[in-house]
Amino acid sequence: MKALVISGGGSKGAFAGGIAQYLIEEKKQNYDLFVGTSTGSLMLTHLALGKLDELKDIYSNVDQKTIFSNCPFKIKKYKGHTIVGINHFNTVMSFLKGSRTFGESLHLREMINKTVKDSYLRKVKGQNKRILVTVSNLTLNQVEFKDLNEHSFDDFRDYIWASSNFVPFMSLLVKNNYEYADGGFANLVPIREAIRQGATEIDAIILETEVTQLNRMPSKNPFSLMMNLFNYMQIHIEKYNISIGKLAADNKDVKLNLYYTPTVLTTNTLVFEKEKMRKWWTDGLKYAREKEN
Repeated sequence: MKALVISGGGSKGAFAGGIAQYLIEEKKQNYDLFVGTSTGSLMLTHLALGKLDELKDIYSNVDQKTIFSNCPFKIKKYKGHTIVGINHFNTVMSFLKGSRTFGESLHLREMINKTVKDSYLRKVKGQNKRILVTVSNLTLNQVEFKDLNEHSFDDFRDYIWASSNFVPFMSLLVKNNYEYADGGFANLVPIREAIRQGATEIDAIILETEVTQLNRMPSKNPFSLMMNLFNYMQIHIEKYNISIGKLAADNKDVKLNLYYTPTVLTTNTLVFEKEKMRKWWTDGLKYAREKEN
């Protein structure tokens, strides 16, 4: 059984899309299982159906307003660089409204409703392909993998949304008395789960460089310190997930192909810029071709 695994990575998902396009359209890989975390979860339905052009269009036209109904960031351009700060007004408004998070990502949920259609999910099930999305159950302190075959379409879309919500900057999903958030807090690269589900060959797209290439700038405020801290934690969670995945693959004699990003794409994956994401898709496609050759 062949599986495609896509890690979390926010806006860097565009680069993963380019790699996936190569694997599915040019290398003609036919996957039985799709497992994703965060931005990876958003992509799986379209990838399972081979709707690469539609997925590319989505990732090429997304911006902050597409994702956030209340954006906690203030984004400025200075000498060609993107500077991210706190949007104090929006953050204060969130607290006044009684929100549990600094920002809200209700627009992302609306986009999922429009793009992950019932007809698409029905067709995936009809083709006997399996989709699993990774969520962090904060109430039970455990990672969970939500299988399309085990949930209603609306519930499954909720879990795709939860998997992509990087709290406390995005919305928190409260469902069945449980609090759900970004799967990347627990399992950023779910290779081991694909093996547990029976995969014998895995292509894993990892939206980080294989070797750390970044020294972060000093934090300027509590907000940027929090972002740096979360990014630090996720880098180490990712390395742990990959190490465990490699070990499981060796023990089960699973063929494992890893696709990293060759360079650092961005230091803030919650900033969505159309031009950059269009370029990243093209770069991902080119990188995958060159890697194979």
